[in-house]
Amino acid sequence: MAEEHEQEPRESLFEAPPLAEQERMVEAILFASAEPVSVAELNARMPHGADAAAALELLRARYEGRGVRLVKVGEAWAMRTAPDLGFLMQKETVEVRKLSRAAIETLAIIAYHQPVTRAEIEEIRGVSVSRGTIDQLLELEWIRFGRRRMTPGRPVTFVVTEAFLDHFGLESARDLPGLKELRAAGLLDSRPPPGAGTPEEGEEDGAQDDMFGGEGAGEDES
Repeated sequence: MAEEHEQEPRESLFEAPPLAEQERMVEAILFASAEPVSVAELNARMPHGADAAAALELLRARYEGRGVRLVKVGEAWAMRTAPDLGFLMQKETVEVRKLSRAAIETLAIIAYHQPVTRAEIEEIRGVSVSRGTIDQLLELEWIRFGRRRMTPGRPVTFVVTEAFLDHFGLESARDLPGLKELRAAGLLDSRPPPGAGTPEEGEEDGAQDDMFGGEGAGEDES
């Protein structure tokens, strides 16, 4: 009964706005409100003599079958997405993580020395290259398998891809910055001293760098 009472038009010495204008007012309030709004709250905001309950009924009919609709939430009202369109509101985000130092150095060596075998990468770096590092770059589609070398064992070679060039805004591998610039940027400054041996994979992959692949890949966990 209390609800029926609050829906009754309030007596006023002033003439109420046309019902169509009241409908627009209710619509504006509901769209701007983060929480459902009761009839009493609507009446309190609207001009004297306005009938929020009647405006709500008109508004609900107007939004019937649309992408959003007017719904009652407890004793209040709110604008909500139509249930059958809820899937459109799902948001997908890309988690941005940096490449490990091992992956960065491996990628740089492949870019500058392609086609290059895994053994040659390890010789240049001075440390072993874990399978996870290579797999990471292959999954990113920044490197691919090249031709096999006509040497004993016929080892596979690696080269950079067009996706790599496109990501870094390069027309070809010839457009890569010079090695001096990369060393100045700290890209190839983690060489172990001679005789230091092969570090543990956790140590190899622990450092981070902003060059080559600051986006789109996770830590090398192998």
